[in-house]
Amino acid sequence: MNDEAEELGPIDYLIVEFPGNRMTGEGLPLLVDLVDRGLIRILDLTFVRKEEDGSVSGLEIADLTGDGELDLAVFEGVSSGLLGQDDLEEAAGALQPGSSAGILVYENRWAAPFAAALNRSGAQVVASGRIPVPAVLAALDTADDAR
Repeated sequence: MNDEAEELGPIDYLIVEFPGNRMTGEGLPLLVDLVDRGLIRILDLTFVRKEEDGSVSGLEIADLTGDGELDLAVFEGVSSGLLGQDDLEEAAGALQPGSSAGILVYENRWAAPFAAALNRSGAQVVASGRIPVPAVLAALDTADDAR
């Protein structure tokens, strides 16, 4: 496992809320494309629902688009074991009642060679983060207005 860990790219997660439990499946082909191109590796993909009373349950998703095909069949059984019940409860805390969410844990495979090279050279990541897209757009608008 230690050699494998040295070749891992950064691991991220996303919690995507679907207000009113409206899932269309529109993003799934794009997710499959990222996997097929080797840019990411999905470690966990699960779905939860937050009821109006605040209770949380797992959600089985079969046919999001109503076309009779299993939209998530390609991801069936994708579970590394990283996500526990406590993680699902915490993720559900970010949801509005009456909504559902997809929880995705993935490796950024595109960054693995870079991360491995840094590791071999003795470098280490001391901070990491993500800037929300709306914050970037607001900053760019502010910069444009200042010109």
